[in-house]
Amino acid sequence: MNGSRAWVGVVLVSMAGLATAPVLGTTSDALAAVQVLRQGGCGGVVPAARPLQHEGALDAVAQQWAEGLSLAAAAERSGYLALATSGLHVSTTAEGALELLRRTACHNVTGRDLRAAGIYRRGLESWIVMTSEYRSPVVPTPGARTAPSVAAATPPESSVAAAPLPVRMPTASGPAIAAQALQLVNDVRAHGARCGQRTLAPAPPLLLSGTLASVAFGHAADMAEHDYFEHEDLTGASPADRVRAVGYREKLVGENIAYGPKTLAEVVQGWLDSPGHCENLMDPRFAEMGIAYAAGRSGRHGLYWVQVLAEPQA
Repeated sequence: MNGSRAWVGVVLVSMAGLATAPVLGTTSDALAAVQVLRQGGCGGVVPAARPLQHEGALDAVAQQWAEGLSLAAAAERSGYLALATSGLHVSTTAEGALELLRRTACHNVTGRDLRAAGIYRRGLESWIVMTSEYRSPVVPTPGARTAPSVAAATPPESSVAAAPLPVRMPTASGPAIAAQALQLVNDVRAHGARCGQRTLAPAPPLLLSGTLASVAFGHAADMAEHDYFEHEDLTGASPADRVRAVGYREKLVGENIAYGPKTLAEVVQGWLDSPGHCENLMDPRFAEMGIAYAAGRSGRHGLYWVQVLAEPQA
């Protein structure tokens, strides 16, 4: 048996990860659902936030993303800072968008730093792009060369302080980083956590696995090298496929990914704020984990994070 809690439904590119789920009021489209959730504080569970300004330039970014360009590259092509831009890929009806986003992306859509958004629709699919930039985007002149942007969005608040990690390609094992990550995760598992609308009981501590760390690093490095952000790699392999390929005998596999966070505290907090990722972290069936990050290249310059969790066969 194998599986992951974070492979379907809504793709969150919080330059953070992926999540899932399916119905509450009626909205005209997914962007309208975002505005409702911001104004209502996601049903009163977070502070209300002002509506986002709808920018046509971000509609264009969303369309380019939908047509195959990476979100970071599409943002930068339109003059937005890649690390100030986040996205949601929603596959649902307009009526289902509100409940889907409330259950899986509440903290992502209600960020108080966000100021503008755009949308592109195709059938039941919607691509929403949001930005925290507080300046008008400058559209580069065709053929002109622009310097790569190095500015970053204001990082989300975290309950644990940590020094920024260097933006470089790390080694696969990274024992010091892995040990810090294990402590953060096990502290949460020891106390239990609220994952969206569910309160999960404490779970047994995880152990570090060098094999799973190697798998995590391989996927992080591959995403960084080839400029994509998915659980399924370019060969079509799933997290479980990658684990089996190195000889790990698994009963259950889960994976959390993120793009952008510069500290362990930030990436773990981001996963805890996303119900699907949070449930992965808290799943008592998982006994081992590996974690790694890799620095992006080409259009994306932030860090790609991968955490692989597994229950080994006896």
